[in-house]
Amino acid sequence: MSNAIYRGRFAPSPTGLLHAGSLSTAVGSYLEARSRGGEWLLRMEDLDPPREVPGAADDILRTLEAFGFEWDGEVAYQSRRHGLYRAALERLAASGQAYACCCTRKEIAAHARRGLDGYVYPGTCRRGCPDGREGRAWRLAVAEGDAVVDDRLQGAYRQDLARDIGDFVLLRADGFWAYQLAVVVDDAEQGVTDIVRGADLLVSTPRQLAVYDALGLPAPGYCHLPVLTNAAGEKLSKQTLAPAISTGDAARQLRAALELLGHVPPAGCESLDDLWSWTAANWSLSRVPAGPLQLPHS
Repeated sequence: MSNAIYRGRFAPSPTGLLHAGSLSTAVGSYLEARSRGGEWLLRMEDLDPPREVPGAADDILRTLEAFGFEWDGEVAYQSRRHGLYRAALERLAASGQAYACCCTRKEIAAHARRGLDGYVYPGTCRRGCPDGREGRAWRLAVAEGDAVVDDRLQGAYRQDLARDIGDFVLLRADGFWAYQLAVVVDDAEQGVTDIVRGADLLVSTPRQLAVYDALGLPAPGYCHLPVLTNAAGEKLSKQTLAPAISTGDAARQLRAALELLGHVPPAGCESLDDLWSWTAANWSLSRVPAGPLQLPHS
């Protein structure tokens, strides 16, 4: 990928509005792409309708525009890309790397141990579903041994998928596509060369590398930015009721995001245009802390 133009992306989910944590991720991914003369794509990860907030997708776009973000090309929506995911799953099934699984969550919990991200699937259906039962989900068969993520900010991250995660889901039992498959298919199809996102997703990166490998696709570079936490030490998220950012004081909030990422604009640099111009000339990933970071009180 050394000769390819840098192509980054920001991929919010419309399960809620943008908060300070998602803003800092957007800022970091945007500035890293622009500082390297690259493109910055925007993709809406709207694959879980039961969890989506009505109007959130449009609100996210309006908020990004109000903060001065400029993305390249049209916004992509995962909900319009089911055919791509289906084709990828069919390839994996045809090659014997994906298999149908009939296990329920209750059955898995009764026989599996805890791993890094939930229960480690024990491989019950690897050789086929028991007689009289049909597959409910589809899983990727993972290999033993360490997977290594060479992260530009967090350093080398190691994980043994077979031991720590187990064969993971590609298509859920409820018919919805799993994030681990969709994100790989999307990034590959869109030509994304570098992914800058929150460090909370580092644990899932080896799964995505396994999907890239199974599909015979080149993997992008990774950089996982520090996670923002609240006063209780919890990651800022919709689940922890992180408040939505407001477009009414966009410049102040952009400055706060920049400072959390290790970039302190000088006094007098107050408007959105001034902040973006200063950061474009001064952005360096070497200034960004690995985190986690606590969001200061307003």
